[in-house]
Amino acid sequence: MVKTISFGVSKRKENALYKKMEKFKIFEKDIEEKFIRSSGKGGQHVNKVSTCVYLKHIPTSIEVKCQSERSQTLNRFLARRRLADKIEAKILGKKSKEQQRIAKIRRQKRKRSKRAKEKMLVEKKKQANKKKTRSFKPDIDDY
Repeated sequence: MVKTISFGVSKRKENALYKKMEKFKIFEKDIEEKFIRSSGKGGQHVNKVSTCVYLKHIPTSIEVKCQSERSQTLNRFLARRRLADKIEAKILGKKSKEQQRIAKIRRQKRKRSKRAKEKMLVEKKKQANKKKTRSFKPDIDDY
């Protein structure tokens, strides 16, 4: 585990990144790094400094761009983390955490079956009736 760059994050996060890079055989020599002027929010600081980081992993030709923070060093860290995640997803496929998260969202957005929809509507009506009975307002005629 060769540590060459200090990213200005906690040692725990830095070590986790280096371990992940080592696990998937991502070496600094295989990464092409460029710095680009960021655009968007951030004012003068962003417009003056090249804070956007572009990484390309040469063996897999996976590219990553990161400009989520105003700090170039932090963007370098985040870009490497994204690169490692993308390579992990490519290697592990369905088993990777990112793939699992996407599959979960897909299941959640999937159209409900008729039976499930009817069941949900019945429950909603019960709840509505319950709330309706709570807010009983007596009329003048009731006295």
